[in-house]
Amino acid sequence: MAAEILRLDGLSKSFFGVEVLHAVSFALHRGEILGLVGENGSGKSTTMNILGGIHQADAGSITLDGRPYRPTGPRDAQEAGLAFIHQELNLFENLSIEENIFISGFPRRLGRLPLIDRGRIGQRTRELLDMVDVRYPPATPVGKLSQGERQLVEIAKALSQDARIILLDEPTTSLTRRETEKLFTIMERLRAQGIALIYISHILGDVLRVCDTIQVLRDGHLVGGGPRDEMPIDTLISLMVGRKIENLFPPRDTEPTTVPALEVEGITQSGVVRDVSFTLHEGEVLGVAGLMGAGRSELARILFGLDPFEAGRIAVGDTTLTEVSPEACMRHGMAFLTEDRRGEGLMMEATIADNTALPSLRAYARSLTGWIARSRLEDDVAEVSRRVQINTTDYRGMLVKNLSGGNQQKVVIGKWLLRQPKVFILDEPTRGIDVGAKFEVYKIVNQLVAEGTAVLFISSEMEELIGMCDRILVMSHGEITGIHERHEFDSERILETAMLKNLADVA
Repeated sequence: MAAEILRLDGLSKSFFGVEVLHAVSFALHRGEILGLVGENGSGKSTTMNILGGIHQADAGSITLDGRPYRPTGPRDAQEAGLAFIHQELNLFENLSIEENIFISGFPRRLGRLPLIDRGRIGQRTRELLDMVDVRYPPATPVGKLSQGERQLVEIAKALSQDARIILLDEPTTSLTRRETEKLFTIMERLRAQGIALIYISHILGDVLRVCDTIQVLRDGHLVGGGPRDEMPIDTLISLMVGRKIENLFPPRDTEPTTVPALEVEGITQSGVVRDVSFTLHEGEVLGVAGLMGAGRSELARILFGLDPFEAGRIAVGDTTLTEVSPEACMRHGMAFLTEDRRGEGLMMEATIADNTALPSLRAYARSLTGWIARSRLEDDVAEVSRRVQINTTDYRGMLVKNLSGGNQQKVVIGKWLLRQPKVFILDEPTRGIDVGAKFEVYKIVNQLVAEGTAVLFISSEMEELIGMCDRILVMSHGEITGIHERHEFDSERILETAMLKNLADVA
């Protein structure tokens, strides 16, 4: 085995008297990719923040190359050769690639005047971009890059700082499959160069694919770990949640009805979707599958009145919508969970109660005065928050920005449940949340359909679609290329359907 580069020994940390990290110990070796997994709140971020100098440990020690390492700030970590690539990338879109890479210290020309050496910057940036297979001129604005390309620029930035250890926190959340594959190729190349990586992800299949060893945290404790081959997915799940999940998806004992809840006929918008037609029934979960760029999210936004369409018809129940706007859709019993919960689904600086109440304020306004029936509203907000199992009871005081990703998603779901929707459009409802929170979201979906709600379930995870849906509608390049019934679900056949138009274009 390669030499040890980093060791955590008995690391502990408390906040406001509550211990969140309990004597965590593990080692990282040169040229190793170590997977760090656990549910939201398990201690992963605290561990990383201690390594990065954001927090200081209360007890325990860290050694780097056999010497004590106790960073007091991010610069200490950078100077020691640790680089962090966060889920929310730290890049300036209005600056160029080279400016982003060298923003913490531009090379200067020799002489009296402190002039930036643009020639050296451009040459070094080209070398770094070649290392991560990014084929853009160094002067390209970062705003023109895809999310995956920006991720690789972050890695190039880390390499520019001579990083020996790179920590990646949920790096594939916003990437296409192709971009994810490219990231994994770069990670394997870095490993071959002797660079060590710590990889944090909720996507256990990716962890098992790319990591050499895996460590599992639960409630601040290191509860297990070892070589990848000794950590099958059922073991990982059991360690993460503290119990066995025999089935990743909760059983559902209800069947869809034949009563139409949402009818979509010939929806067309140039360059976005073309002639999309389907029927969603009461008590049904209809999945929407497709490759990145297939038009799934665009269709969802059109159905909820967020984006326009040129032709077609949308009906909720027996009513054809003459006006398709968010307000009209809500008035007719529709709800929409956006794929971007932080940017579009939540007011991050507001409380759980305020976020949950916002779409329903009109329903709680007194008819004569317009004043909000606050007592009734607060009771109902508390009830719906308990229903979705948000991990706090301080609904009026807790800001959603301080919640885990899974609990933030429950707040978004809860705010729509307060309206008792007839049709619920879910766009990537489990993106970026851990396996335990996913299971709880699935249970909420099952409760909804048991009550007769119709659910349109958009997801990039094939296993999730197969585990949750009654039927799966497949899209490619804005068109429906097939609909699969539950009895014929097969991931390869569904993927083939998703690629039909792509293959036809190649042919």
